[in-house]
Amino acid sequence: MPVVRDLRVLLRLRDFRNLLAVRLLSQAADGVYQVALATYVVFSPEKQTSPAAIASAMAVLLLPYSAIGPFAGVLLDRWRRRQVLLFGNLLRAFLACTTAILIVAHVPDWLFYASALSVTAVNRFVLAGLAASLPRVVAPAQLVTANALSPTAGTLAAVAGGGMAFLLRLLASDSNALVVLLGAALYLAAALVSLRLAAGLLGPAHPPGVLHPSVAEGAALTVRGMAEGLRHLAGRREAAQALTAMTLMRFCYGALTVTLLMLCRYSWSDTESEGLALLGMAVAVSGAGFFAAAVVTPGLAGRLGTHGWITVCSASAAVLVPALGLFFLPGPMLAAAFVLGLATQGAKIATDTVLQSRVDDDFRGRVFSVYDVLFNIAFVGAAGVAALMLPADGQSAALVVGVAVLYALTAAYMLRRGDVPRETSPRG
Repeated sequence: MPVVRDLRVLLRLRDFRNLLAVRLLSQAADGVYQVALATYVVFSPEKQTSPAAIASAMAVLLLPYSAIGPFAGVLLDRWRRRQVLLFGNLLRAFLACTTAILIVAHVPDWLFYASALSVTAVNRFVLAGLAASLPRVVAPAQLVTANALSPTAGTLAAVAGGGMAFLLRLLASDSNALVVLLGAALYLAAALVSLRLAAGLLGPAHPPGVLHPSVAEGAALTVRGMAEGLRHLAGRREAAQALTAMTLMRFCYGALTVTLLMLCRYSWSDTESEGLALLGMAVAVSGAGFFAAAVVTPGLAGRLGTHGWITVCSASAAVLVPALGLFFLPGPMLAAAFVLGLATQGAKIATDTVLQSRVDDDFRGRVFSVYDVLFNIAFVGAAGVAALMLPADGQSAALVVGVAVLYALTAAYMLRRGDVPRETSPRG
C-alpha cells in the first residue's frame, strides 16, 4: 500500500524519528499528568469532590491552550525550536516534581492548581514547536503523510500515558504523587531525546536583512490577526455555521463529561478504586466512539454532505442522550459515551473539512486559532454550568434534558441554514 510505503520511508529518516520520539514521550507524559490531575481532584480519598472542583480542574487543563495558544507562534518564530523542546520539557519535569511535592504536603487547592496550570501552559509551546518543526525534518512531498502520522501517534501516546496512570493509580493506593512523578520522568526523557537533534536543525531560519517584530508587536499582530479571522469567517456562511454548531456540541459534551465524572465517583461505586475503574472504562468506550467516527465519517459525509453529517450527529445525540442518560445507570451511560464520542468527533472532522475548504488560505491559520479558542472555552464553560446544576451524586435530569434540547436546537440550526456542497466532504 502507498501509505505503508510512505511510512517506511519516513521512519528511515533519523531526524524525523527523533522528533517523533520527542512527541511520543512528551504527549505520553501529558496523558499521565492529565489523568493524575483529574484523579487527584475527583478520586482522592481525603477529598470531597464537587462539580465546582472538577470545573476548576478542567479550566486548569484547557484554558492555557485558549489564552496562550494564539501567541505561542510569536515566540516560536524567535526562539530555536530545538531549545523550546529541550527546555520546555525540562521545565515541565521540574514543575511536575513540584506538583508531586504539593500533593504530598496537602497544600491549599489554589497552590496546587497554580503548579498544574504552569505545566499545562508550557505544554502549548512544546506542541506548537513540534508542529512547526516537522517541515524541517521531512521533504515537502512527505509532509502530508508526516502530518497524518505524527499527531495521530501523539494522541495514541497520550491515551497510552493515561492508561499507565490509571493502572498505576489502581495498583498503588494513595499514589497520586507517584503518578505525577511518572509524568515527570517521561518529560525528562523527552528532553533528553531532543538532544539528539542539532540545535539549529528545527529553525527558525532568519534570513539576513529580514526584520522581525518585537514580542509586544507580535502579540499585537496576533490579536489583530484573530480579529481579521473573525471578520473573514463572518463572510463565509457555511464555515461560520459549522463552527457555531461544533462549539455548541463541544459545550454539550463538556457538561456530560462532568456528569459522568460525578456518577463514577459517587453514584456507581463504593470506593475510589471502583469509581476510577469505571471512569477508565468510560474513557475507553468514548475513545472507541472517536475511532468509529474516523472510520464512518468520510463515507457518510460524502453521501450527506458535511453539514448534513453534522446535522445527523447532533440530531442523534438529541435523541439518544435522554434515552440513555436519564437512567443514570452504568450500562446505558457507557453506551451514551460511545455515541457521544462518535457524534462529537464526527462533527469535528466535518467542521475541520468545511473550514479547510471554505476559508481562504491566507486566513486559515487565524481562523483555526479562533476555532481552538472556542473549542476549549466551550468545554470549560460547560463544566462551569454543570457545576451550578449538578447535585453531589451527578444525577440531574434537568441537565441531561437541557443538553438534549441544545443538541436538537443545533440540528435545527443546521437544517435551517442549508447544506455545503458535497465536494467539501472529507475523503478517506
